[in-house]
Amino acid sequence: MEWHTTDAQSLSIIDREMGEHSFSPSEYEIVRRVIYATADFEYKSLIRFSDQALQAGAAALAARSTIIVDVPMVQVGIVPILQQTFANPVYCSMETLTRPQRDKTQAAWGMETLAKRYPEGVFVIGQAQTALVSLVELIEAEEIRPALVIGTPARFVGVDGAVERLKESLIPHIRIEGRKGSAVVASAIVNGLVDLAWQAYGRENSAIG
Repeated sequence: MEWHTTDAQSLSIIDREMGEHSFSPSEYEIVRRVIYATADFEYKSLIRFSDQALQAGAAALAARSTIIVDVPMVQVGIVPILQQTFANPVYCSMETLTRPQRDKTQAAWGMETLAKRYPEGVFVIGQAQTALVSLVELIEAEEIRPALVIGTPARFVGVDGAVERLKESLIPHIRIEGRKGSAVVASAIVNGLVDLAWQAYGRENSAIG
């Protein structure tokens, strides 16, 4: 990401106000990106990283794994930086052609369709609670094994159990505890992870490409 003077000043303010924390340097970079995108310091206590989540996610990005998102807002938010770095393909469940399903939303059915097509991809659910539920069900049925799941939908009805089940899975993931969350948060997490991965793998990928 290209930073400007105002960005640097804002990040400096975040660093001052953050105070003590137990995040690793890489985790902290993700957290400060989310706070920068939302101006909400509460995310400091809401973001959770599973073991090896960042390492697995960075490796998947460097391998140009397919990224599946739930809504166009996330897709629009992450494609520019991907085009400048790893150029991973990105597909959106809301825009996937599927046969009609009465018992599932378009986001959920599209997510299921794409997950079966790309079972080891990176999955980003920023808004559609039903998409996260469908994804977790496929994980539990051992039909897919994602490289990374990022789950940040606002939680009101029906998704608490899915987040808890994701937490208990062995799948690398980044999640939000509590009700807060949005597509903006998901995009910020992905963009921060892309930057971290590019620092670690960028030269190698540029040479290969």
